[in-house]
Amino acid sequence: MNDEKTHKLVLFNDSTHDYDYVKACLMKHCKHNPLQAEQCTLIVDNIGKCTVKEGNILDMIEIKTCLEELELITEIEEYESYMH
Repeated sequence: MNDEKTHKLVLFNDSTHDYDYVKACLMKHCKHNPLQAEQCTLIVDNIGKCTVKEGNILDMIEIKTCLEELELITEIEEYESYMH
């Protein structure tokens, strides 16, 4: 697939799922390592949202669909590079 980063997938906090569930979902579907998944989970809990993946739109739609089937709240946003 195309590796160009055009979009990002943002995970939002909810009051339903525990840390271990969210971490496991991120490790499985976003291919996070345990530390990465834990950091994202803590950011979501403390700030309310966290970018969990960046890539092309088709990849983001695929991951979004998987996470939403697991009842996690996500949104796809356009990727903005800070390296101009």
